[in-house]
Amino acid sequence: MKLFKKILIANRGEIAVRVIRACRELGIRTVAIYSEADRESLHVKLADDSVCVGPAGTAQSYNNIPSILSAAEITDAEAIHPGYGFLSENAQFAETCLSSGITFIGPLAETIRLGGDKAKARQTMKRRGVPVVPGSEGPVVTEEAALKTAKKIGFPVIIKASAGGGGRGMRIVREEAELEKLFYMAQREALTAFGNGELYMEKYIAVMRHIEVQIIADNKGNILHLGERDCSVQRRHQKLVEEAPSPYASEKFRKKIGEYAVKAARALKYRNAGTVEFIVEPDGNIYFMEINTRLQVEHPVTEYVTGIDIVKEQIRVAAGFPLELKQPQVKITGHSIECRINAEDPERFIPSPGRITFLSLPGGPGVRVDTAAYNGCVIPSHYDSLVAKLIVYGRNREEAISRMKRALDEFFIEGIKTTIPFHKKVMNDPDFVSGNFNTGLVEKMNNPPQPATK
Repeated sequence: MKLFKKILIANRGEIAVRVIRACRELGIRTVAIYSEADRESLHVKLADDSVCVGPAGTAQSYNNIPSILSAAEITDAEAIHPGYGFLSENAQFAETCLSSGITFIGPLAETIRLGGDKAKARQTMKRRGVPVVPGSEGPVVTEEAALKTAKKIGFPVIIKASAGGGGRGMRIVREEAELEKLFYMAQREALTAFGNGELYMEKYIAVMRHIEVQIIADNKGNILHLGERDCSVQRRHQKLVEEAPSPYASEKFRKKIGEYAVKAARALKYRNAGTVEFIVEPDGNIYFMEINTRLQVEHPVTEYVTGIDIVKEQIRVAAGFPLELKQPQVKITGHSIECRINAEDPERFIPSPGRITFLSLPGGPGVRVDTAAYNGCVIPSHYDSLVAKLIVYGRNREEAISRMKRALDEFFIEGIKTTIPFHKKVMNDPDFVSGNFNTGLVEKMNNPPQPATK
Protein backbone atom coordinates (compact mmCIF):
# COMPACT_ATOMS: atom_id res chain seq x y z
CA MET A 1 0.00 0.00 0.00
CA LYS A 2 1.36 3.43 -0.92
CA LEU A 3 0.24 7.04 -1.32
CA PHE A 4 -0.64 8.61 -4.66
CA LYS A 5 2.12 10.05 -6.83
CA LYS A 6 0.00 12.88 -8.23
CA ILE A 7 -3.33 14.46 -7.19
CA LEU A 8 -5.47 16.90 -9.15
CA ILE A 9 -7.29 19.53 -7.07
CA ALA A 10 -10.71 20.19 -8.61
CA ASN A 11 -11.13 23.57 -6.95
CA ARG A 12 -9.69 27.05 -6.62
CA GLY A 13 -8.75 29.69 -4.05
CA GLU A 14 -7.68 29.03 -0.48
CA ILE A 15 -8.88 25.42 -0.34
CA ALA A 16 -6.85 24.52 -3.43
CA VAL A 17 -3.79 26.08 -1.78
CA ARG A 18 -4.56 24.18 1.43
CA VAL A 19 -4.68 20.82 -0.38
CA ILE A 20 -1.51 21.58 -2.36
CA ARG A 21 0.35 22.26 0.90
CA ALA A 22 -0.79 18.96 2.43
CA CYS A 23 0.25 17.08 -0.72
CA ARG A 24 3.66 18.73 -0.76
CA GLU A 25 4.31 17.67 2.84
CA LEU A 26 3.35 14.11 1.88
CA GLY A 27 5.67 14.17 -1.14
CA ILE A 28 2.79 14.09 -3.64
CA ARG A 29 2.87 16.12 -6.86
CA THR A 30 -0.16 18.29 -7.65
CA VAL A 31 -2.20 19.48 -10.61
CA ALA A 32 -4.17 22.74 -10.42
CA ILE A 33 -7.14 23.41 -12.65
CA TYR A 34 -8.17 26.97 -13.36
CA SER A 35 -10.64 29.05 -15.31
CA GLU A 36 -9.57 31.86 -17.60
CA ALA A 37 -10.45 34.29 -14.78
CA ASP A 38 -8.04 32.49 -12.42
CA ARG A 39 -5.01 32.29 -14.69
CA GLU A 40 -2.89 34.32 -12.23
CA SER A 41 -4.24 32.71 -9.07
CA LEU A 42 -1.93 31.49 -6.31
CA HIS A 43 -3.02 27.85 -6.50
CA VAL A 44 -1.91 27.80 -10.15
CA LYS A 45 1.50 29.19 -9.21
CA LEU A 46 2.02 26.68 -6.37
CA ALA A 47 1.01 23.46 -8.14
CA ASP A 48 3.48 21.29 -10.05
CA ASP A 49 1.22 21.23 -13.14
CA SER A 50 -1.78 23.30 -14.17
CA VAL A 51 -4.52 23.01 -16.79
CA CYS A 52 -7.07 25.58 -17.93
CA VAL A 53 -10.48 23.91 -17.94
CA GLY A 54 -12.61 26.67 -19.44
CA PRO A 55 -13.98 30.22 -19.27
CA ALA A 56 -14.85 32.06 -16.05
CA GLY A 57 -18.36 30.63 -15.71
CA THR A 58 -18.47 27.72 -13.26
CA ALA A 59 -20.57 25.51 -15.54
CA GLN A 60 -17.83 25.75 -18.17
CA SER A 61 -14.89 25.35 -15.79
CA TYR A 62 -15.00 24.22 -12.15
CA ASN A 63 -18.23 22.25 -12.66
CA ASN A 64 -17.22 20.91 -16.07
CA ILE A 65 -16.74 17.20 -15.39
CA PRO A 66 -15.43 16.17 -18.84
CA SER A 67 -12.82 18.96 -18.84
CA ILE A 68 -11.65 18.14 -15.32
CA LEU A 69 -11.33 14.42 -16.04
CA SER A 70 -9.45 15.21 -19.25
CA ALA A 71 -7.06 17.36 -17.21
CA ALA A 72 -6.51 14.45 -14.82
CA GLU A 73 -5.86 12.04 -17.66
CA ILE A 74 -3.38 14.18 -19.60
CA THR A 75 -1.39 14.93 -16.43
CA ASP A 76 -1.46 11.31 -15.16
CA ALA A 77 -3.19 12.26 -11.91
CA GLU A 78 -4.16 9.17 -9.91
CA ALA A 79 -6.67 10.90 -7.63
CA ILE A 80 -8.86 14.01 -7.44
CA HIS A 81 -9.45 16.08 -4.33
CA PRO A 82 -12.65 18.13 -4.76
CA GLY A 83 -12.17 20.56 -1.84
CA TYR A 84 -15.53 22.06 -0.85
CA GLY A 85 -18.26 23.55 -3.04
CA PHE A 86 -18.34 22.98 -6.80
CA LEU A 87 -18.30 19.18 -7.42
CA SER A 88 -17.39 18.09 -3.89
CA GLU A 89 -20.88 16.72 -3.18
CA ASN A 90 -21.71 15.63 -6.71
CA ALA A 91 -22.40 11.89 -6.76
CA GLN A 92 -22.15 11.75 -10.55
CA PHE A 93 -18.64 13.21 -10.40
CA ALA A 94 -17.58 10.63 -7.80
CA GLU A 95 -19.01 7.83 -9.97
CA THR A 96 -17.37 9.16 -13.12
CA CYS A 97 -13.98 9.36 -11.38
CA LEU A 98 -14.35 5.72 -10.32
CA SER A 99 -15.32 4.54 -13.81
CA SER A 100 -12.34 6.46 -15.22
CA GLY A 101 -9.93 4.68 -12.89
CA ILE A 102 -9.28 7.81 -10.81
CA THR A 103 -9.67 7.82 -7.02
CA PHE A 104 -12.18 10.35 -5.69
CA ILE A 105 -10.91 11.68 -2.35
CA GLY A 106 -14.22 11.65 -0.55
CA PRO A 107 -17.15 9.38 0.32
CA LEU A 108 -18.72 6.83 -1.99
CA ALA A 109 -21.21 8.13 -4.56
CA GLU A 110 -24.16 6.44 -2.85
CA THR A 111 -23.23 8.11 0.45
CA ILE A 112 -23.01 11.52 -1.24
CA ARG A 113 -26.37 10.93 -2.93
CA LEU A 114 -28.11 9.98 0.32
CA GLY A 115 -26.43 12.75 2.31
CA GLY A 116 -27.44 15.29 -0.33
CA ASP A 117 -31.09 14.29 -0.12
CA LYS A 118 -31.91 16.01 3.17
CA ALA A 119 -35.34 14.42 3.45
CA LYS A 120 -34.04 10.86 2.94
CA ALA A 121 -31.05 11.45 5.22
CA ARG A 122 -33.45 12.62 7.91
CA GLN A 123 -35.55 9.45 7.52
CA THR A 124 -32.41 7.28 7.69
CA MET A 125 -31.27 8.97 10.92
CA LYS A 126 -34.66 8.55 12.52
CA ARG A 127 -34.64 4.81 11.77
CA ARG A 128 -31.13 4.46 13.26
CA GLY A 129 -31.98 6.21 16.53
CA VAL A 130 -30.40 9.58 15.82
CA PRO A 131 -32.87 12.27 17.03
CA VAL A 132 -34.35 14.53 14.35
CA VAL A 133 -36.44 17.70 14.59
CA PRO A 134 -40.20 16.96 14.47
CA GLY A 135 -41.33 17.34 10.87
CA SER A 136 -42.55 15.67 7.69
CA GLU A 137 -41.95 11.96 7.23
CA GLY A 138 -40.62 12.61 3.74
CA PRO A 139 -40.89 15.23 0.99
CA VAL A 140 -43.93 17.53 0.96
CA VAL A 141 -45.04 17.67 -2.65
CA THR A 142 -48.00 20.04 -2.57
CA GLU A 143 -49.07 23.12 -0.65
CA GLU A 144 -52.00 21.09 0.75
CA ALA A 145 -49.61 18.43 2.12
CA ALA A 146 -47.43 21.17 3.57
CA LEU A 147 -50.41 22.73 5.36
CA LYS A 148 -51.45 19.36 6.79
CA THR A 149 -47.91 18.74 8.10
CA ALA A 150 -47.65 22.26 9.53
CA LYS A 151 -50.89 21.86 11.45
CA LYS A 152 -49.69 18.52 12.81
CA ILE A 153 -46.33 19.80 14.13
CA GLY A 154 -47.49 23.34 14.89
CA PHE A 155 -46.39 26.77 13.67
CA PRO A 156 -43.81 28.19 13.19
CA VAL A 157 -42.31 25.73 10.70
CA ILE A 158 -39.34 25.87 8.35
CA ILE A 159 -39.50 24.70 4.73
CA LYS A 160 -36.22 23.33 3.36
CA ALA A 161 -34.95 22.12 0.00
CA SER A 162 -34.25 18.37 0.01
CA ALA A 163 -31.22 18.96 -2.21
CA GLY A 164 -30.29 22.22 -0.52
CA GLY A 165 -27.75 23.95 1.59
CA GLY A 166 -26.41 27.41 2.39
CA GLY A 167 -29.86 28.77 3.24
CA ARG A 168 -31.22 28.47 -0.33
CA GLY A 169 -34.69 27.04 -0.81
CA MET A 170 -35.41 27.73 2.85
CA ARG A 171 -38.33 29.73 4.30
CA ILE A 172 -39.67 30.24 7.83
CA VAL A 173 -43.47 30.12 8.00
CA ARG A 174 -44.88 31.69 11.16
CA GLU A 175 -48.60 31.39 10.44
CA GLU A 176 -51.02 29.59 8.14
CA ALA A 177 -51.83 32.67 6.05
CA GLU A 178 -48.29 32.90 4.62
CA LEU A 179 -47.71 29.20 3.98
CA GLU A 180 -48.85 29.05 0.34
CA LYS A 181 -46.76 32.03 -0.78
CA LEU A 182 -43.60 30.90 1.04
CA PHE A 183 -44.00 27.27 -0.06
CA TYR A 184 -43.90 28.23 -3.74
CA MET A 185 -41.08 30.74 -3.18
CA ALA A 186 -38.95 28.03 -1.56
CA GLN A 187 -39.85 25.58 -4.33
CA ARG A 188 -38.84 27.99 -7.10
CA GLU A 189 -35.60 28.92 -5.35
CA ALA A 190 -34.70 25.27 -4.77
CA LEU A 191 -35.38 24.44 -8.42
CA THR A 192 -33.21 27.34 -9.59
CA ALA A 193 -30.35 26.66 -7.17
CA PHE A 194 -30.23 22.85 -7.25
CA GLY A 195 -32.30 21.75 -10.25
CA ASN A 196 -34.58 20.00 -7.77
CA GLY A 197 -37.69 21.64 -6.28
CA GLU A 198 -38.39 18.92 -3.71
CA LEU A 199 -39.06 20.26 -0.20
CA TYR A 200 -39.45 18.92 3.31
CA MET A 201 -40.62 20.56 6.53
CA GLU A 202 -39.53 20.77 10.15
CA LYS A 203 -40.65 22.48 13.30
CA TYR A 204 -38.87 25.85 13.42
CA ILE A 205 -36.66 26.18 16.46
CA ALA A 206 -36.05 29.91 16.87
CA VAL A 207 -33.56 29.80 19.75
CA MET A 208 -30.80 27.30 19.09
CA ARG A 209 -27.10 26.71 18.69
CA HIS A 210 -25.68 25.25 15.50
CA ILE A 211 -23.12 22.65 16.54
CA GLU A 212 -21.41 20.23 14.19
CA VAL A 213 -19.09 17.27 14.61
CA GLN A 214 -16.10 16.43 12.42
CA ILE A 215 -15.85 12.77 11.47
CA ILE A 216 -13.23 10.74 9.62
CA ALA A 217 -13.72 7.12 8.54
CA ASP A 218 -11.51 4.59 6.79
CA ASN A 219 -12.38 1.76 4.40
CA LYS A 220 -12.34 -0.83 7.21
CA GLY A 221 -15.36 0.57 9.05
CA ASN A 222 -13.39 2.52 11.64
CA ILE A 223 -14.98 5.91 12.42
CA LEU A 224 -13.63 8.70 14.61
CA HIS A 225 -15.22 11.94 15.69
CA LEU A 226 -12.82 14.82 16.25
CA GLY A 227 -14.95 16.85 18.62
CA GLU A 228 -17.48 19.57 17.94
CA ARG A 229 -17.43 23.02 16.36
CA ASP A 230 -19.83 25.84 17.23
CA CYS A 231 -21.10 27.58 14.09
CA SER A 232 -23.84 29.69 15.69
CA VAL A 233 -22.54 33.06 14.47
CA GLN A 234 -24.47 33.23 11.21
CA ARG A 235 -26.28 35.65 8.95
CA ARG A 236 -29.14 34.26 6.89
CA HIS A 237 -27.95 30.71 7.56
CA GLN A 238 -24.44 31.54 6.31
CA LYS A 239 -21.66 30.81 8.80
CA LEU A 240 -19.36 33.72 9.64
CA VAL A 241 -17.42 32.67 12.76
CA GLU A 242 -16.67 29.12 13.93
CA GLU A 243 -14.91 27.81 17.01
CA ALA A 244 -13.78 24.59 18.62
CA PRO A 245 -14.65 23.40 21.14
CA SER A 246 -18.12 24.89 21.62
CA PRO A 247 -18.34 27.13 24.72
CA TYR A 248 -21.66 25.34 25.34
CA ALA A 249 -20.19 21.85 25.50
CA SER A 250 -19.38 19.85 28.60
CA GLU A 251 -17.49 16.56 28.41
CA LYS A 252 -20.80 14.72 28.83
CA PHE A 253 -22.38 16.71 25.97
CA ARG A 254 -19.32 16.16 23.74
CA LYS A 255 -19.48 12.40 24.30
CA LYS A 256 -23.20 12.31 23.54
CA ILE A 257 -23.14 14.42 20.36
CA GLY A 258 -20.00 12.59 19.19
CA GLU A 259 -21.76 9.25 19.57
CA TYR A 260 -24.71 10.55 17.54
CA ALA A 261 -22.30 11.68 14.80
CA VAL A 262 -20.60 8.30 14.63
CA LYS A 263 -23.98 6.56 14.58
CA ALA A 264 -25.06 8.84 11.70
CA ALA A 265 -21.86 8.09 9.77
CA ARG A 266 -22.29 4.36 10.30
CA ALA A 267 -25.87 4.55 9.01
CA LEU A 268 -24.53 5.98 5.73
CA LYS A 269 -21.60 3.52 5.52
CA TYR A 270 -19.37 6.57 5.60
CA ARG A 271 -15.73 6.80 4.61
CA ASN A 272 -13.31 9.73 4.37
CA ALA A 273 -13.96 13.11 6.05
CA GLY A 274 -17.37 14.61 6.70
CA THR A 275 -19.38 16.72 9.10
CA VAL A 276 -22.59 15.91 10.93
CA GLU A 277 -24.55 19.07 11.78
CA PHE A 278 -26.94 19.39 14.71
CA ILE A 279 -29.43 21.83 16.20
CA VAL A 280 -29.08 22.17 19.96
CA GLU A 281 -31.87 23.72 22.03
CA PRO A 282 -31.18 25.74 25.20
CA ASP A 283 -32.38 22.82 27.34
CA GLY A 284 -29.79 20.53 25.74
CA ASN A 285 -31.98 18.64 23.25
CA ILE A 286 -29.89 17.57 20.25
CA TYR A 287 -31.39 17.13 16.77
CA PHE A 288 -29.73 15.94 13.56
CA MET A 289 -29.85 18.59 10.84
CA GLU A 290 -27.75 17.29 7.94
CA ILE A 291 -24.50 15.61 6.97
CA ASN A 292 -22.00 17.38 4.71
CA THR A 293 -20.14 14.77 2.69
CA ARG A 294 -16.99 16.83 2.16
CA LEU A 295 -14.31 18.90 3.83
CA GLN A 296 -15.77 21.94 5.61
CA VAL A 297 -14.55 25.52 5.29
CA GLU A 298 -14.05 25.59 9.07
CA HIS A 299 -11.96 22.41 9.39
CA PRO A 300 -8.83 24.33 10.60
CA VAL A 301 -10.27 24.99 14.08
CA THR A 302 -10.57 21.24 14.59
CA GLU A 303 -7.02 20.73 13.32
CA TYR A 304 -5.75 23.24 15.89
CA VAL A 305 -7.44 21.66 18.93
CA THR A 306 -6.76 18.02 17.96
CA GLY A 307 -3.39 18.32 16.23
CA ILE A 308 -4.77 16.19 13.37
CA ASP A 309 -4.23 17.27 9.75
CA ILE A 310 -7.64 16.44 8.29
CA VAL A 311 -6.59 16.88 4.65
CA LYS A 312 -3.67 14.49 5.06
CA GLU A 313 -6.02 11.99 6.71
CA GLN A 314 -8.40 12.32 3.75
CA ILE A 315 -5.59 11.46 1.36
CA ARG A 316 -4.32 8.52 3.44
CA VAL A 317 -7.80 7.03 3.82
CA ALA A 318 -8.50 7.41 0.09
CA ALA A 319 -5.24 5.56 -0.62
CA GLY A 320 -6.47 2.65 1.51
CA PHE A 321 -4.60 3.28 4.76
CA PRO A 322 -6.48 2.58 8.01
CA LEU A 323 -6.93 5.25 10.66
CA GLU A 324 -3.98 5.17 13.07
CA LEU A 325 -5.86 6.59 16.07
CA LYS A 326 -8.59 5.14 18.25
CA GLN A 327 -11.32 7.33 19.75
CA PRO A 328 -9.76 7.53 23.26
CA GLN A 329 -6.57 8.91 21.67
CA VAL A 330 -8.39 11.94 20.23
CA LYS A 331 -7.79 14.77 22.70
CA ILE A 332 -9.24 18.29 22.62
CA THR A 333 -6.68 20.82 23.84
CA GLY A 334 -7.02 24.60 23.98
CA HIS A 335 -9.41 26.70 21.92
CA SER A 336 -9.53 27.84 18.28
CA ILE A 337 -11.63 30.46 16.46
CA GLU A 338 -12.01 31.10 12.73
CA CYS A 339 -13.27 34.31 11.09
CA ARG A 340 -14.25 34.18 7.42
CA ILE A 341 -12.83 37.28 5.76
CA ASN A 342 -15.11 37.91 2.78
CA ALA A 343 -14.89 40.51 0.01
CA GLU A 344 -18.12 42.12 1.13
CA ASP A 345 -19.41 45.43 2.43
CA PRO A 346 -19.30 44.81 6.22
CA GLU A 347 -22.55 46.71 6.81
CA ARG A 348 -24.71 45.46 3.94
CA PHE A 349 -22.94 42.15 3.20
CA ILE A 350 -23.00 42.74 -0.55
CA PRO A 351 -20.05 41.51 -2.68
CA SER A 352 -17.04 43.79 -3.18
CA PRO A 353 -14.89 42.19 -5.90
CA GLY A 354 -11.87 43.95 -7.34
CA ARG A 355 -8.09 44.20 -7.22
CA ILE A 356 -6.27 44.06 -3.89
CA THR A 357 -3.91 47.03 -3.93
CA PHE A 358 -2.30 46.32 -0.55
CA LEU A 359 -2.29 43.20 1.61
CA SER A 360 -0.55 42.61 4.94
CA LEU A 361 -1.34 39.40 6.79
CA PRO A 362 -1.27 39.01 10.58
CA GLY A 363 1.18 36.65 12.25
CA GLY A 364 2.71 35.77 15.57
CA PRO A 365 1.99 32.92 18.01
CA GLY A 366 -1.15 30.91 17.38
CA VAL A 367 -2.18 32.70 14.18
CA ARG A 368 -2.89 30.94 10.87
CA VAL A 369 -4.17 32.54 7.64
CA ASP A 370 -5.53 30.29 4.89
CA THR A 371 -5.74 32.38 1.72
CA ALA A 372 -4.93 32.51 -1.97
CA ALA A 373 -4.78 36.32 -1.95
CA TYR A 374 -1.63 38.33 -2.61
CA ASN A 375 -0.73 41.93 -3.37
CA GLY A 376 -2.14 42.90 -6.75
CA CYS A 377 -4.39 39.87 -7.18
CA VAL A 378 -7.97 40.21 -8.38
CA ILE A 379 -10.93 38.89 -6.41
CA PRO A 380 -13.28 37.97 -9.29
CA SER A 381 -17.03 38.43 -9.21
CA HIS A 382 -17.70 34.96 -10.61
CA TYR A 383 -17.10 32.95 -7.43
CA ASP A 384 -17.57 32.85 -3.68
CA SER A 385 -16.48 36.05 -1.91
CA LEU A 386 -14.17 34.31 0.61
CA VAL A 387 -10.77 36.03 0.58
CA ALA A 388 -9.15 34.44 3.63
CA LYS A 389 -9.78 32.41 6.74
CA LEU A 390 -8.19 33.87 9.85
CA ILE A 391 -7.70 31.15 12.45
CA VAL A 392 -6.24 31.56 15.92
CA TYR A 393 -5.38 29.18 18.74
CA GLY A 394 -5.14 29.87 22.47
CA ARG A 395 -4.72 27.89 25.68
CA ASN A 396 -8.35 28.75 26.46
CA ARG A 397 -11.25 30.68 24.89
CA GLU A 398 -10.29 33.94 26.56
CA GLU A 399 -6.81 33.84 25.05
CA ALA A 400 -8.22 32.82 21.65
CA ILE A 401 -10.56 35.83 21.60
CA SER A 402 -7.75 38.17 22.67
CA ARG A 403 -5.50 36.72 19.97
CA MET A 404 -8.22 37.08 17.32
CA LYS A 405 -8.70 40.74 18.24
CA ARG A 406 -4.97 41.32 17.87
CA ALA A 407 -4.82 39.46 14.56
CA LEU A 408 -7.79 41.36 13.12
CA ASP A 409 -6.06 44.64 14.03
CA GLU A 410 -2.98 43.45 12.10
CA PHE A 411 -4.94 42.38 9.00
CA PHE A 412 -4.80 45.04 6.25
CA ILE A 413 -6.57 44.71 2.90
CA GLU A 414 -6.95 47.69 0.56
CA GLY A 415 -8.67 48.00 -2.81
CA ILE A 416 -11.77 46.04 -1.76
CA LYS A 417 -14.14 46.12 1.18
CA THR A 418 -14.00 43.18 3.60
CA THR A 419 -15.83 41.86 6.65
CA ILE A 420 -12.90 42.56 9.00
CA PRO A 421 -14.80 45.43 10.76
CA PHE A 422 -17.76 43.11 11.34
CA HIS A 423 -15.55 40.48 12.98
CA LYS A 424 -14.06 43.09 15.29
CA LYS A 425 -17.61 43.87 16.48
CA VAL A 426 -18.28 40.16 17.10
CA MET A 427 -15.11 39.72 19.16
CA ASN A 428 -16.17 42.65 21.36
CA ASP A 429 -19.82 41.66 21.72
CA PRO A 430 -20.59 40.85 25.40
CA ASP A 431 -22.76 37.83 24.55
CA PHE A 432 -20.11 36.34 22.26
CA VAL A 433 -17.36 36.94 24.80
CA SER A 434 -19.43 35.30 27.56
CA GLY A 435 -20.24 32.31 25.32
CA ASN A 436 -23.95 32.88 25.98
CA PHE A 437 -25.22 33.29 22.40
CA ASN A 438 -27.20 31.49 19.70
CA THR A 439 -27.91 31.77 15.98
CA GLY A 440 -29.71 35.08 16.63
CA LEU A 441 -26.49 36.85 17.69
CA VAL A 442 -25.86 38.75 14.44
CA GLU A 443 -29.46 39.92 14.20
CA LYS A 444 -29.25 41.12 17.80
CA MET A 445 -26.01 42.96 17.05
CA ASN A 446 -27.60 44.69 14.06
CA ASN A 447 -30.83 45.46 15.92
CA PRO A 448 -29.94 45.97 19.57
CA PRO A 449 -32.86 46.24 22.02
CA GLN A 450 -33.87 49.81 22.67
CA PRO A 451 -34.10 51.09 26.26
CA ALA A 452 -37.65 51.45 27.53
CA THR A 453 -38.97 55.00 27.43
CA LYS A 454 -40.84 56.52 30.35
